[in-house]
Amino acid sequence: MPEGPELHLASIFVNEACSGLVFGGCVEKSSVSRNPEVPFESSAYSISATARGKELRLILSPLPGAQPPQEPLALVFRFGMTGSFQLVPADVLPPHAHLRFYTAPPGSRLALCFVDIRRFGHWDLGGEWQPGRGPCVLLEYEQFRENVLRNLADKAFDRPICEALLDQRFFNGIGNYLRAEILHRLRIPPFEKARTVLEALQQYKPSPELTLSKKIKAKLQNPDLLELCHSVPKEVVQLGGKGYGPELGEEDFAAFQAWLRCYGIPGMNSLRDRHGRTIWFQGDPGPLVPKGGKAQKKKSKGTQAGPEARKRDPPPPSKTPSRAQRAQRDLPKQPAAQDPDTPSVPKKGKRRQRPATSGRRRPQKTRTDNSSLEPEETSAS
Repeated sequence: MPEGPELHLASIFVNEACSGLVFGGCVEKSSVSRNPEVPFESSAYSISATARGKELRLILSPLPGAQPPQEPLALVFRFGMTGSFQLVPADVLPPHAHLRFYTAPPGSRLALCFVDIRRFGHWDLGGEWQPGRGPCVLLEYEQFRENVLRNLADKAFDRPICEALLDQRFFNGIGNYLRAEILHRLRIPPFEKARTVLEALQQYKPSPELTLSKKIKAKLQNPDLLELCHSVPKEVVQLGGKGYGPELGEEDFAAFQAWLRCYGIPGMNSLRDRHGRTIWFQGDPGPLVPKGGKAQKKKSKGTQAGPEARKRDPPPPSKTPSRAQRAQRDLPKQPAAQDPDTPSVPKKGKRRQRPATSGRRRPQKTRTDNSSLEPEETSAS
């Protein structure tokens, strides 16, 4: 999902791509989009963008002398799971281009498109930022920090820190990959209570004997969680490209993938929080793990584990209903020990409930159970 850095990079892209371009005509919406129509028409207008957290504001500004005379119009976009902007030739529109702004003649006609494959993205007319969102972690750091520390009594901080980091009232711009990277760098268990983590920031006081330069140096070498909520997204912006986006095969995505230290990295563990979002981490998950949650370790594809890895992750013993054993349940074999989380059904009761279809007794067959007892595999969210 595009997060704060991706929205900021998208605003940079729009401003650079549309600089010097003159747009004209109506704004065109796809027939399948459920977002509102954009009632704007001008013979000549420019487009600019600004970002704040997980929102982007697009401003359509009529040029002097443009017809019909009207005021600028602002739209606020939220990208959902797969939203992005592309500038393409008008006769080669990309699939899922749900909002199109066309350049005016003369010259080759271009289209600035809001592309959204999964259609979770949204735009609102009027240009107002969504009410309730906190200050941007990238561009409003001081206000963001004050907003968090001032509201530590809020019940949002009763939850695990990994869940609190997704609350846009306080962490506007932080998403799934950013929370994993931030917590990993500080070795904070993702399911530690948020208030416990954040109250420690207020209790820390540098030694009064340190000079100002030494205090600054110590702070830079040992940033706290709120500082990383600002500096880690900033690192992604400095990478350039599009950050984390749907076009995973692009060259600029390689730089982002090399930057990742935890999110989706082989050897890291993963769990789902109580909202079903996957959190990646290393080591102890913390005391507030959801009931029944079991960490899974990501393994490299196409690589054979070395002796050390095999030692850390030995094959499950035969008494445990492993994935391989469940895959072979149709073969004649000795019954394996039953998964303790799976309710047992007496075989005798099953035989009594089976309807008889003839007077003769059928030969006994090995029972095949096609329903999987495995929990749904954790995937990168």
